[in-house]
Amino acid sequence: MDDILADIYPWVKALHIISVIAWMAGMFYLPRLFVYHADAEVGSDLSETFKIMERRLLRGIINPAMIFTFFFGGLLLLTPGIVDWSEPWIWLKLTLVFLMGWFHGELSKWRKQFEADKNTRPAKFYRLVNEIPTVLVIGIVILVVVKPF
Repeated sequence: MDDILADIYPWVKALHIISVIAWMAGMFYLPRLFVYHADAEVGSDLSETFKIMERRLLRGIINPAMIFTFFFGGLLLLTPGIVDWSEPWIWLKLTLVFLMGWFHGELSKWRKQFEADKNTRPAKFYRLVNEIPTVLVIGIVILVVVKPF
């Protein structure tokens, strides 16, 4: 198994990066949709359109991209010689990835609240939380590329 992972490493890495890009694109866009949806009148055509857009984005792009990100990332973690588990950067990176996964779960929960017309948060809340994935991905990229410690 180790030889196979080493042989396909460049492909796994490329597929992981592609998956991360797709996941982050959705994670940046969904909270922005929530900003506009929060201001839409409940039951309006606009509100109903946002529900469709949010559901399709989450189920069609964000969820599959996250699954592929974790799958290919897991394969990278299992590839011999790629990760030195004694270095702290990998543990902090995995913590930030865990937080991104938690935020993904929150987005899913909020989407269901919008779907049921039970959102109670103002657009300003979603404008603020829209920055969370940006901050997390900046930290993740710096940790992976720079490995500051």
